[in-house]
Amino acid sequence: MTAQVSSSPRPGDVPSSPAPDSPRWLDGEEQRAWRAWLYSTMLLQERLDRELTRQTGISSAYYEILVQLSEAPERRMRMSQLADRCLSSRSRLSHAVSRLEERGWVRREVCAEDGRGQLAVLTDQGFTALAAAAPVHVESVRTHLFDQLSAAQLGSLRDIGETLLRHLDEH
Repeated sequence: MTAQVSSSPRPGDVPSSPAPDSPRWLDGEEQRAWRAWLYSTMLLQERLDRELTRQTGISSAYYEILVQLSEAPERRMRMSQLADRCLSSRSRLSHAVSRLEERGWVRREVCAEDGRGQLAVLTDQGFTALAAAAPVHVESVRTHLFDQLSAAQLGSLRDIGETLLRHLDEH
């Protein structure tokens, strides 16, 4: 077993003639691109969340819920759809909505269409909190992302993002 492990390729190694079922290892340039993208997006998300939370008391996760509801017709959305939009599990979203309810920013309603589902509804107080947080969020995005890129890089970023969304978006 030890001999097999020690002779296995390491990430970044490129086999001379890969077997049909072997991993398609990243070459050096791909590895650098992957890690730069991965770490920069993680650091950006962390910075945006830290600044938003520090300046407004609203985490990025709560902010995203408020944004999704603000953009929905009548500022209401089925909880299951909201979870999908926020890339969250239903239980995690339910917990977050409970915290937002405590603040008076969101309320739940029974879905009138089927009587089974629940709707999350953005309250006027929640909309006011979102409106106050939005300038902080957009300034942080501008400072830490857009101000760092040239016009050409911005076009490439958009193209890369749209390409990945077409591939990854399940909707």
